[in-house]
Amino acid sequence: MKFVAQRVDRAALSVGDAPVSEIGYGLVVYFGVQVGDAEPQAEKCAEKLANLRIFEDDAGKMNRSVKDVGGEILFVSQFTLCGDCRKGNRPSFTDAERPPRAKELYEYAAACLRAHGIPVKMGVFGADMTIEQVNRGPVTILYDL
Repeated sequence: MKFVAQRVDRAALSVGDAPVSEIGYGLVVYFGVQVGDAEPQAEKCAEKLANLRIFEDDAGKMNRSVKDVGGEILFVSQFTLCGDCRKGNRPSFTDAERPPRAKELYEYAAACLRAHGIPVKMGVFGADMTIEQVNRGPVTILYDL
């Protein structure tokens, strides 16, 4: 599993012209599931995201988690994170998990995040989404489990 987490002031996700999800202060997380991933990896990713200290404390140091600041997460499935572009210029997606299983693990990871007490809004699995976000920092973290 892989994720990219970006600290944001706000973000909104739509499919076509239809608004789907919107968050205020928190994280936009792009989440990729690889062949062979399972529930333990999803749990570990959720644990990492819930406790990742990338929000500033009163001294201006990144010392608080999304839980600590009462933030939200916009959780977006993105198979392209699993793309391999080491050979040639067109990415290969053979490492990306097949859609039915990837969707299960995406939804399971979201449930794990909610179990940590974090409000989670989701994208639409497999849809062509438009995401508008106002990054704060910017702070972008890549996690490859």
